[in-house]
Amino acid sequence: MNSRRKKRLTLAIALIAGVVAVTSLLLYALNSNMNLFFTPSEILHGKPDTGIKPTIGQRIRVGGMVTVGSMKRDPDSLYVEFAIHDGSGEEVIITYDDLLPDLFREGQGIVAQGVLSSAGRIEATEVLAKHDENYMPPEVAEAMGKNYKKLDYTGKQLSQQ
Repeated sequence: MNSRRKKRLTLAIALIAGVVAVTSLLLYALNSNMNLFFTPSEILHGKPDTGIKPTIGQRIRVGGMVTVGSMKRDPDSLYVEFAIHDGSGEEVIITYDDLLPDLFREGQGIVAQGVLSSAGRIEATEVLAKHDENYMPPEVAEAMGKNYKKLDYTGKQLSQQ
């Protein structure tokens, strides 16, 4: 093999190795930043179609209805703890140490993003609440499905929508 062919072969191998390295780093970065959506029952029992459960330490998004009477506030700080459910009777505890959205209240749909700290407990970094009485986050509405029954501000059940 002459020197010109050796240089081309070396260049081609280096180029392929560089593309493989960049692609693998990109896929690793995207995978570590991915937030999967779960409902409370999927966190505890796994997704119905695949059985996949989130692992402790994994970043996830969870959505459901805030359980009426479950909210506990620390009087000396912004720390709050509340439970959410998805109509199946399963609940997950959300802890949050920041200001809650103005429209946050018990008996409404929310989406929280955070880290699963233990089975059934999430340390949220962000809590999103609906913006009016007719809106529910699409993931929550789909997950709630036929189990969803709208609650008024006191927690009493209204007619199903």
